[in-house]
Amino acid sequence: MLSLFVTVLVFTGVVCSSDSRASQDVHSPSENYLMSIWHNRLYVYSAAALLFGVWLSLKMALKNKSFSKDAALWVRKAEQKNNSSSDRDAEVHVSGVKIFYGSQTGTAKGFANELSEEVNTLGIPAEVIDMKDYDPDDQLADECVSKSVCVFLVATYTDGQPTENAEWFCKWLEEASTDFRYGKTYLKGLRYAVFGLGNSVYVGHYNTVGKNVDKWLWMLSGKRIMTRGEGDCNVVKSRNGSVQADFQAWKVKFVNRLQALARGEKKSCNGNCKTGGSCKNKKKEKQEEEERAAAQNNSSEEELIESSSDEEESGPSDEKKSGSVVDMEDLGNIMNSIKKAKAKGEVQGDGQMVKLSKLNGVKRVEDEEERREMITPALREALTKQGYKLIGSHSGVKLCRWTKSMLRGRGGCYKHTFYGIESHRCMETTPSLACANKHHTNPVGTEWRWKMDPAEKILQDAVEKHQSMIRQFRGVPGVKPERYEEGLSVKHCALSLVGEPIMYPEINAFIRLLHFYRISSFLVTNAQFPQEIRSLVPVTQLYVSVDASTKDSLKKIDRPLFKDFWPRFLDSLRALGEKRQRTVYRLTLVKAWNVEEMQAYSELIALGQPDFIEVKGVTYCGESSASSLTMANVPWHQEVVAFVQQLADMLPQYEIACEHEHSNCLLIAHTKFKVDGEWWTWIDYERFQELAKAHEESGGQQSFSALDYVAKTPSWALFGAQEQGFDPTDTRFQRRNKTKDISGC
Repeated sequence: MLSLFVTVLVFTGVVCSSDSRASQDVHSPSENYLMSIWHNRLYVYSAAALLFGVWLSLKMALKNKSFSKDAALWVRKAEQKNNSSSDRDAEVHVSGVKIFYGSQTGTAKGFANELSEEVNTLGIPAEVIDMKDYDPDDQLADECVSKSVCVFLVATYTDGQPTENAEWFCKWLEEASTDFRYGKTYLKGLRYAVFGLGNSVYVGHYNTVGKNVDKWLWMLSGKRIMTRGEGDCNVVKSRNGSVQADFQAWKVKFVNRLQALARGEKKSCNGNCKTGGSCKNKKKEKQEEEERAAAQNNSSEEELIESSSDEEESGPSDEKKSGSVVDMEDLGNIMNSIKKAKAKGEVQGDGQMVKLSKLNGVKRVEDEEERREMITPALREALTKQGYKLIGSHSGVKLCRWTKSMLRGRGGCYKHTFYGIESHRCMETTPSLACANKHHTNPVGTEWRWKMDPAEKILQDAVEKHQSMIRQFRGVPGVKPERYEEGLSVKHCALSLVGEPIMYPEINAFIRLLHFYRISSFLVTNAQFPQEIRSLVPVTQLYVSVDASTKDSLKKIDRPLFKDFWPRFLDSLRALGEKRQRTVYRLTLVKAWNVEEMQAYSELIALGQPDFIEVKGVTYCGESSASSLTMANVPWHQEVVAFVQQLADMLPQYEIACEHEHSNCLLIAHTKFKVDGEWWTWIDYERFQELAKAHEESGGQQSFSALDYVAKTPSWALFGAQEQGFDPTDTRFQRRNKTKDISGC
């Protein structure tokens, strides 16, 4: 095209030149010049076009060069930024490794030290921790944000129980995993690995502790970095020939996984990501969260726990070999099997009506806002075995052994000796089985989060069930007919069973109903709710349990839920001191735990200024996972007497008033109840009911005090009397060839 254009220009130029020469002689020079330009105008146009094209081309070239420089600069800056960010992240992927061991014979401890040396050679700090020296309640949550990796080497001891040094850690972990106050995400961010030591000869208990620790950590949203390892002391069935070889094989995998974590690597992509982006599956995450919620509601479903996903697993081959963890791809089949095995639509779990979700059959609460029942099926079974008659969704009543004793004329409880209660007419109940301390198997919580039954219904059912239990003694040999008839008419109510009655939101309504039916009220609180104590209406006698005299010993004995349990405890004692009606400190002596804290006890008494102080040796109720007490912690009656005498000597306004040797209990009373050298610790119950009625009718304007309804204490109930607190109108009955019962009621 360009050549054709040049040819045309040349031809045109030749023709024009011929024409110009032919006309040169006719015109003047100036005219000839202008004519020449006109005839050669195509050359002028072409030159102008050429110059414009050259200028335009140069301009475009310069612009492209500048853009390339800017783009290169931008790319270099972005690369530098990414490189610096990567360098920063690489420094904190793993800050260290904490190796916890639970060992009885030293094998797990040896493995822990061996693993520590191996990790240190990688340049990663490692710390070996004895589980008995670690407080998970205060420290474990810190591991979620410390970038550390926690390794648990735990052995299974007798009957599938943890070793002695791991008992408390495992107990705490088990309770936290099912305790809604911690929440299912309490350990979110914790990276952990578990290796269990066991012996497959013990069928049913093989590696139980390792499995449980792995399960409980997962239920609290801890993240496994690799599949749980299991060492088998049974060389016949050990995968690698011995427990040492099993550990060595697991250790190699752990070290490789740890190195990958230290480099910031995560589980490799399987290449099936459609977007080419992150492999993290949000739907899978949601499934896992629902599994955890279901697991907390029904932790006995082992299939559910064992089917959990390992987000940072070492590889699918490990999972298949171990047989302990199933991939999420198989979760649907497993959960559908669980679903088919249960009733369609709705199933009952832990006291909740829950509905199976369409998503792999994971249980989901029908209405998350709906409050659940306090009494779960497991709790119902446990309390029923203990003799409780359960009421509604959170209350219970129980027949005291002293009620049975007094029906037979064999003596009453220490409250009969100290305050004149008729034990066979006393109903022991509670409107709340929940408590803010974890020293029983009952539910725990720091506030009311359950369904609530009306006070009228609780009292009505409690009286009916109590009367029903009394009727079972009709015609029983030894039961006195007149006391049987009296026993059907409830006169006293002891709100002192397991749980915290003052937690019940309608406790004041319940107390008013008791007084309306002329039933006296004896309420016991565990000193964790000071505001509720202050707002409490007058009761016949208000107790505060003082189970220890120092912060550390109280934490050890009561295991309170509140972080500020000690300030709450002290404020509860102050609140008790503000009450005008009868108040009591109930001191429980635990031998070798709190009997050495005499001065601290006296300071607590000065803080609340109670009317009475009951000092009682702890009752041993048998072995329990919720308590570590043994018979060695139960003081003899002589030891309690010695303690009380020393304590009374430190209290200028108090003296020992009464004694009930059978219950291993003594009463220290304020000297204001000693009139003209005689003790008036008993209660005029009819007078109290009149005062309480007048108080209610006046809208609280007409008040009254503890001295307004006192009665004289009989001589047989006084400290130092020959009867030692046993009512002489009854007959002392002692079983032959039986060890003396020092525990009391």
